[in-house]
Amino acid sequence: MKDVLVFLCGFIAVAIKQGTPLLFGSTGEILTEKSGNLNLGIPGIMYMGGVSGVIGAFFYEKAMAGQPLNPLLGILIPLVCALLGSALLALIYSFLTITLRANQNVTGLALTTFGVGVGDFFGGSLAKLFGAGGSLSIRNTSTLFRSTLPFAEDWGAVGELLFSYGFLVYVAFVLAFIVSFVLNKTRIGLHLRAVGENPATADAAGINVTRYKYTATVLGGVIAGLGGLYYIMDYAYGTWSDGSFGDRGWLAIALVIFALWRPKTGILGSFLFGALYVLPAHLNFGENRMVQYAVMVLPYVVTIIVLIVISMRKKREHQPPQSLGLPYFREER
Repeated sequence: MKDVLVFLCGFIAVAIKQGTPLLFGSTGEILTEKSGNLNLGIPGIMYMGGVSGVIGAFFYEKAMAGQPLNPLLGILIPLVCALLGSALLALIYSFLTITLRANQNVTGLALTTFGVGVGDFFGGSLAKLFGAGGSLSIRNTSTLFRSTLPFAEDWGAVGELLFSYGFLVYVAFVLAFIVSFVLNKTRIGLHLRAVGENPATADAAGINVTRYKYTATVLGGVIAGLGGLYYIMDYAYGTWSDGSFGDRGWLAIALVIFALWRPKTGILGSFLFGALYVLPAHLNFGENRMVQYAVMVLPYVVTIIVLIVISMRKKREHQPPQSLGLPYFREER
């Protein structure tokens, strides 16, 4: 029984680590979509957040030339770089879709292509110039991000389950609760939801539609960018390699629908998806490759099933904001 408990605690801990990038991405996208903007550029923004943090950490470690890193600067420099990189991409998307009223779907897809391309170019260039085996490692900075609470090991399985994570995991939890509180319990959240549902009515009521859309989209992009930083610095142990994010950005967007646009539900959904991701590594399939491959596609199968079920449900509270994906023309009000 004790062995089973230890296994479950270890499995849940790994699932939480795997699901944290999805939680950052889905929280940021929920905030963005509540304003009526459908940002399909989240995968690219996560990529940009990751590579910006890598660049900042790399040049800081290079400047220290093997000397001990300052823990505060070692965390602050990559963090600020990731925030700026992801904010820049989110601001570009906002300008194109809100000010210039470009098609949100096309702009988001272009942004993803751009973010991935920029990430692979700069990350790949650093890996080729200073890396080994096609990857770039910044393990000293990564160690700072992966530092756990000092008493985690003393508490056994409970410590591993609750306290064995880097600080960004707890930041992901806190941000999800903060976004949920702001959306549902504050006047700002009420105005933002009004903008997402009917921007013309919100505008007539004196709400600055453009300001709310810009703010929600940029902040949502910044939150998603933290998911990219976490993946590189914590989950991947500070190792950058091209294409390392896989499809996590797209799963984060799908998770928004799974969570019914509720950040707190997104917490459970992200760790469910994380568990499905790591499940094949914790099961013994022997020589049965068919079963192994079937388990590996579970996250995508679950995503499709959830999309179908949610689409079939007609309850208004389970539907996206009414103006989602639609540009707002004030002249037509």
